[in-house]
Amino acid sequence: MKKNILDNIKQPTKRQFLIGFFAVVAMLGIIRYFVLRTQRIEDTSIVESTRKVHPIRGVRNYKSEFPDSQSVQILAAQKWGVRPVKNREDAEHRKKELVYVGESPYYHVDRLTSSIPYLVPRAALMLQDIGEAFYDSLYAKGLPLHQIIVTSVLRSMDDVAKLQRHNPNATEQSCHLYGTTIDICYNRYQPLTREVRNDTLKWVLSEVLRDKRNEGRCYIKYEVKQGCFHMTVR
Repeated sequence: MKKNILDNIKQPTKRQFLIGFFAVVAMLGIIRYFVLRTQRIEDTSIVESTRKVHPIRGVRNYKSEFPDSQSVQILAAQKWGVRPVKNREDAEHRKKELVYVGESPYYHVDRLTSSIPYLVPRAALMLQDIGEAFYDSLYAKGLPLHQIIVTSVLRSMDDVAKLQRHNPNATEQSCHLYGTTIDICYNRYQPLTREVRNDTLKWVLSEVLRDKRNEGRCYIKYEVKQGCFHMTVR
C-alpha cells in the first residue's frame, strides 16, 4: 500500500529541478540587490548628514567682528615688521628679511600697481594658513574650491607717496610699509572649478578670518570703500 502511494507521487524531472534552482538563485539575487541599494541610500544619507554639521553661517556683523583700526595695527606692524623700504630697488636688497609671496596654490595675487609681493616670514605664513583654511572650509561645506585674492602687500615709501597724490586716505604711516600687512578682497575670488556667488564665499571667508583673529594670529579691519579685509600679523 505504501509503495503504491510513493509510486503515484511524481518525481521532479531534471528540467524542473534546474528551473526551481535558478528561480531560487534569482530570488536571492533580487533580495541582495535591494539590500545593497538600501545600504547605499543609508550611506548617502550619512554623508549628507555629515555635511550638514558644517553650515555656512558667516559672522554676526563685519564691522564689530573686524574692528581693528590703524592705530592698533601700526603697533603690531612696527613690532614684527622690517624697516620701511624706500623703493623697489631697496626691496630687492632686503630679501633676507622678506619672503616672496607672488605665487601660491593657496591664494591668488592680483596685478599689483601700488605694492610689491613681499612679506615678513610671519605674515607670509599667516597668509598661507588663511588660504589653506579657506580651502578646508569650502570642502567641509560642499562648495567648489576658490582662491582668495590678495590685492595689496608690501608698499615702499615711493608707493605711499604716489598713492597720496590721488588718495587722501593714504597715510605716511601705512602698515603696508613694514611687510606685515595684507589686503584680501571680499567681493572677488579666483575659481578653480565652477563659480559660486561671491556673497556665499564672503561668508565662508569671514568665518575663517574670525577664527584666525580669535586665535591671536592677526588684527583685522573691515574696509567698506576698498572692498577688502585689511589685516596685520600679530
